[in-house]
Amino acid sequence: MSELRLRPVEDSDLDTLFEHQADPAAAAMADFPSRGREQFDAHWAKIRRDESTILRTVLVDDTVAGGVNSWLDDGRRLIGYWIGRELWGRGVASRALALFVAEVPERPLHAYVAAHNIGSMRVLAKNGFELVDDVWVLS
Repeated sequence: MSELRLRPVEDSDLDTLFEHQADPAAAAMADFPSRGREQFDAHWAKIRRDESTILRTVLVDDTVAGGVNSWLDDGRRLIGYWIGRELWGRGVASRALALFVAEVPERPLHAYVAAHNIGSMRVLAKNGFELVDDVWVLS
């Protein structure tokens, strides 16, 4: 099994994270529109300044595999992750999320998942999240 770890996002990670979110198949699976580079850079500059946002890069064997993040929205702590499509189905998202929820003590955590994204639903369920109405919750 590959070594997987999380670390704070570094400037050098952003090119890979941009490519992951620009992948049309991944954007369709997440039901989230890709950003152009200028929009992406502006968004990341903004969220990196927000002290309430927790941003982690997922590394597999010291290679950027994706990211896992948490932010506040209307008083709720949300989480999200994005793993490069070449690593889907290998347990990377499940392992990364397990490390992340262990690092973030605040509860409850909330996550939204596109209705067709069965893989992400499995990742959340493996990590103790439960579907409550239309949101996944870790109490």
